[in-house]
Order: sequence, then C-alpha cells, then structure tokens
Amino acid sequence: METLEQNIVLGTGTYRYEPLADWAKLPPGWALGEVPSVAIDARDRVYVFNRGERPLIVFDREGNVLDSWGEDLFTKPHGLHIGPDQTIYCTDEGTHTVTRCTLDGRVLLRIGTPDQPSPRMSNRPFNRPTHTALAPNGDIYVSDGYGNAAIHKYDPDGRYLMSWGTCGSGPGEFNLPHKIACDDDGWVYVVDRENHRMQVFDGNGRYETQWNNLHRPGGMCMVGCTDPLFFLGELPPHLAHNRDYPNLGPRISIVQNGRLVGRLDSHEGAGNGLGQFTSPHGLAVDSRGDLYVGQVTRSTWPLLFPGRPLPEQPTMLKKLRRLPEA
Repeated sequence: METLEQNIVLGTGTYRYEPLADWAKLPPGWALGEVPSVAIDARDRVYVFNRGERPLIVFDREGNVLDSWGEDLFTKPHGLHIGPDQTIYCTDEGTHTVTRCTLDGRVLLRIGTPDQPSPRMSNRPFNRPTHTALAPNGDIYVSDGYGNAAIHKYDPDGRYLMSWGTCGSGPGEFNLPHKIACDDDGWVYVVDRENHRMQVFDGNGRYETQWNNLHRPGGMCMVGCTDPLFFLGELPPHLAHNRDYPNLGPRISIVQNGRLVGRLDSHEGAGNGLGQFTSPHGLAVDSRGDLYVGQVTRSTWPLLFPGRPLPEQPTMLKKLRRLPEA
C-alpha cells in the first residue's frame, strides 16, 4: 500500500500533488543510482533509467519491481523515450549511443558506435548524447548536449539524415541541449538547459520560437501530442554566490504554449525530504496524472549544500500522486 505524509501538498489549483513515501520497493540488496530519466508504457509500468548496478528497472504503479536489464548495454544512462509501438529508446551518455529495445531489453537498433565518440564540439554524432524523440513519421531526433551542441535526425531505420545547431545563445544555437520531444504536428521541442529556455523547431531544424523565464530546465515530459502540456524540471542555482537565491529552483514548472499554468516548488526549500527536490532531472506522467520524478542528487548535493555530508539515503526517485482540483 502506498503511504503518504499528511499535510504536504505541492502545487495549487489544477495541478496539486501529494508525495508518496517509500514508493519504490526494491528487493534486499538493491539500490538506485542517480535517476536521470523515467518513462511510462501503455500499461502504466514505470521504467527507471539509473546509474546503479541495474541500469533499467521496471516497476508497477505500486512500486513493485517487475524486471531489470541493461547491465551489458549502458555505462552512464541519461535519456528514455517510449515510442507509439512500445519500444524504448535508451540514450546512454557513457557509451555515446542510442539503443532501441523491446520493453524486456532485447536490442532492435543501435545508433552510434559504443565508446567511440565524435570529436568534442564537432557537432557530429555523438559526444555524450542526452535524449531521443520520435517524429510522427518515425524519424528519430537525438539531442547531443554534453560534448556537442547539436540535434541529429535519423530515419526510422537509423540512417543519418541531418544535424543542426552549434554552441551559442542565439536562435538555433545551444548551451547544453538536454531533453527533446516531438508533437503530432512535427514540431521539435528542445530543452536548452544552460540558456534557460525551450526552443521550438520544425522537423528540419528551422527555428520557430523559444520559451523563456525558465531556470536551468533539465527534465521534460510532454503530455499529449496535440497542443501538448510540458512538465519541466528546473534545476537549482549552481554558483557559489547564488545557490541560496529564492524563486529559481529546484522545482517543476508546467507550461503550455509557452505559458506557465502550474508550478510545484520544493517544500520549504531544496533538500532530501519527502516533499523536497534536489534536481528534478527526469519526469514522467502516467495515465492517471501521477508524476514520477528522477533526480541526480549525488551530483547536485555538493552544489546545494557544500561541506554537508550526502544523506545516507539520498532520494533519487519520487512518485507524486495527483489530487483533485482544489
């Protein structure tokens, strides 16, 4: 039975959530590493891409473990995307690859040569890629952000088509393209993390617009494929002189057509508590509207709380149950 701590509600109005305690019921001896990405399949099973001994762990809605796989495929997980055909695209920063698998881990396609990155900032695929999205016709888009500043496009069979982007802050330029999504009209949405914005392109990389007033958006979940709703995980300040500035993050902002429609602030500031965030890096929403949040707490903690020891059990994964509108 899922448990919750009373009197903690995140958000207001239409978007209100209660955090559940001890949702992930890991077997004895298992542990989650940092969770950069989460995905939900058509049966509301929860796929958790993590940097532990078992890179891909599958849970049911109640947090029971159903399966795990990926030990021989991934070294530093980063992005997950489940396509309409219920195959899963796993973007691994460590091996510089995108791997399409069945939901039980059988490899169907691999793009990129494992452990052979392109030259840094060459904008040729891949150098520490971050995430994958699918166009309505099945074309594959990959954001290539930690060692490049580009988006790469492939056909459904993994044949390279084109790339766009370079490092910078102008339209069509990137400073760590971190997550990517594509709607039913073919618009491509790119979280441009360190430029504090989301950029929108057509399917061939033509710049359309950008959404501002975000703070280091790292996590992204698109809900709906027509006039979609975006859940955006905003990371905290990371510089010594602004780490305690208010109203910046960590938090989750809910945006539609560039307009803020809801926000979940960390309860009483950043931290490791039940209603708190350190680094909402991977987001997913199930069919009932419940929200799953993956975090990279081990990496973020020293930036948030320098000199303070990492908690014995740092929170890497949260489930937030959606509440009726108040």
